[in-house]
Amino acid sequence: MYESLVNFVDYCNCITIVASRVNELRERRTLDDEGIRELLESDDESLAEELFRHAREVAVGQFGPVVWLRALIEWSNVCRNDCYYCGIRRSNRALPRYSLTRDEILSCCDQAWRLGLRTFVLQGGENPPAAEKLAETVAEMRASWPEAAISLSLGELPGETYALLRRSGANRYLLRHETAKPALYARLHPAGMRLENRLACLHHLRALGFKTGMGMMVGSPYQTTDDLIADIRLMEEFRPEMIGLGPFIPQHDTPFRDIPAGSASTTLRLYAILRLMLPQAWIPATTALATLRPDGRTAGILAGANVIMPNFTPASRRSAYALYEGKARPGAEAAETLNQLKQELDTIGYHV
Repeated sequence: MYESLVNFVDYCNCITIVASRVNELRERRTLDDEGIRELLESDDESLAEELFRHAREVAVGQFGPVVWLRALIEWSNVCRNDCYYCGIRRSNRALPRYSLTRDEILSCCDQAWRLGLRTFVLQGGENPPAAEKLAETVAEMRASWPEAAISLSLGELPGETYALLRRSGANRYLLRHETAKPALYARLHPAGMRLENRLACLHHLRALGFKTGMGMMVGSPYQTTDDLIADIRLMEEFRPEMIGLGPFIPQHDTPFRDIPAGSASTTLRLYAILRLMLPQAWIPATTALATLRPDGRTAGILAGANVIMPNFTPASRRSAYALYEGKARPGAEAAETLNQLKQELDTIGYHV
């Protein structure tokens, strides 16, 4: 009886301490490493809900009950890299390769614009010569839709290519850093790829005037809570305008095919922590999260995310952009389901 009472008191004290960590993070927009560890590792779901509630309130206070839609166009699955976790890695011979033409890209943009979307996101494998040629299409996009935001996610490129894309009219760039720890970075990528190069690219992008995004996989192979804390510290210092993160999901044509997927719960907690730390950041509720749980999009929004990216890639190409296994409901974020998305958001009190 006495032992049970002591355990109960200890449990209540633990709840009080972790709850106070949430308040401290919201008020100070920072937290010590031990506090972040507690928020990430606590197994009390009521505390997680408290964290999500605070993040949601901050997001609504900053942006209103609004979710921003970005038109995702997966323009090419050709990549020079051989990252161990990625389905479009260079050595994946089973994958049919494609690159959208100029006309296909402009058609996707036109469809998105007519449906009310005002941001185009061109995402693709790392291919510097193709990225340089893509600048001509970016310039046409800018001329055709001068009020649109044009966001790119094309990996590490030469500085002159970044500058060309910026001059052509692109104004946002997402380059996920993947991990802030060089040793872990080396375990996720082949020799020749270095974290310092990626971080240098991020700083160069910002110097060119891009609104810059970074992020990582959650639950990637060999990742620890210490690694995630280092990621948070890196983003706290860099203060990216955009944060792209989602759970690791294995792909059957990669060396990590048998590694378990990352945690949806930890992903949601990271959304919330980063929302409280960086209130003005654009944080998408990712397709990867929706792959692990059917309500991933709305769960992400309720944890502090404020962006969803409907997929405007031509339907015939989507299956070939196979970053990971089981991509959520083929076409589930495509243009033809925008009404369904709006209905989902309406049920939780949000609108686009």
